[in-house]
Amino acid sequence: MISRLEQLRSEALGNLQAIGDAVKLESWRVNYLGKKSELTGILRSLSSLEVEERKITGAMANRLRAELESELNKKRSALEEAQLASTAEEADIDITLPGRPMPRGRLHPINQTIYEVCDIFGSMGFQVKEGPDVEWNYYNFEALNIPDEHPARDVMSTSWVDAAPDSTMGPMLLRTHTTSVTARMIESNDPPIRVVEPGKVYRYEATDATHTPMFHQIDGLAIDTGITMADLKGTLYEFARRFFGEGRGVRFRCDYFPFVEPGVEMAIECLVCNGRGCRLCSNTGWIEILGAGMVHPRVLERGAIDPDTYSGFAFGMGIDRLPMLRYGIDDIRLFYNNDLRFLSQF
Repeated sequence: MISRLEQLRSEALGNLQAIGDAVKLESWRVNYLGKKSELTGILRSLSSLEVEERKITGAMANRLRAELESELNKKRSALEEAQLASTAEEADIDITLPGRPMPRGRLHPINQTIYEVCDIFGSMGFQVKEGPDVEWNYYNFEALNIPDEHPARDVMSTSWVDAAPDSTMGPMLLRTHTTSVTARMIESNDPPIRVVEPGKVYRYEATDATHTPMFHQIDGLAIDTGITMADLKGTLYEFARRFFGEGRGVRFRCDYFPFVEPGVEMAIECLVCNGRGCRLCSNTGWIEILGAGMVHPRVLERGAIDPDTYSGFAFGMGIDRLPMLRYGIDDIRLFYNNDLRFLSQF
């Protein structure tokens, strides 16, 4: 038995030396260390030997098994290293070079703009508030001085929600402007109030270079005693100075919005032609960026705020338009196509 173990050792190690791939190595393992191998059979038959012979044969068989397992592991490691080296040579890769860094994510340019605008107004004492995307007719229209028959509803292109209307609030809809949050703020807070309200808004419109069914707005509201148009102009001028640059010209002109009186539009000097006139600004030298005005007394009354004691201003702007103006982007759809070649520039 001892002689056979010596022969088995010499045979096994000799065959192992000649193996050059993982498949043959596995066959070698099964042949010499598997459950049906000769060595395993010798270990199982030890009980039939005499005591002294059993001790000697068992010790030698166990040493042989341990040696073969150790050599098997060495051979497996050598084959794996050889395979890696071969793969690196075929791919012409220098395995000593550092690994390639994984690409890092970043904020979407619309979110970047929202955070920047909120930071600017936050530094002027405004809080950030949000409201529901699915809104009641009351907050979206009625509370903002836009009754059912008002022509301003025609330009809103409202998407109505198929749900049972409320006897007080009316039917439900996807909000058409974040001014609906302004109505909620007036109703649920006592002056002084100073908030900005970012969020998504929805219009039933076809998609083109300047329109999408969903886009972003941010509204602002300030209510207190003694607030005047001068406060509104100063606040918006400071915003334009910080967002578009120190030397950017600002212009205010009269405009109409049902929930403010008087109403104004604010335009900035064209970023492309610097006021000289070009195709982007329709040769006027100015680009409108927002609407604003003094909060209408009826809107204050609906929120149980006395318009004889308090006054306030409100404004609203399209968030998507701000980076388009700043970076000269001419198609709003680029923000929503998920093209990393575009988004990675911001």
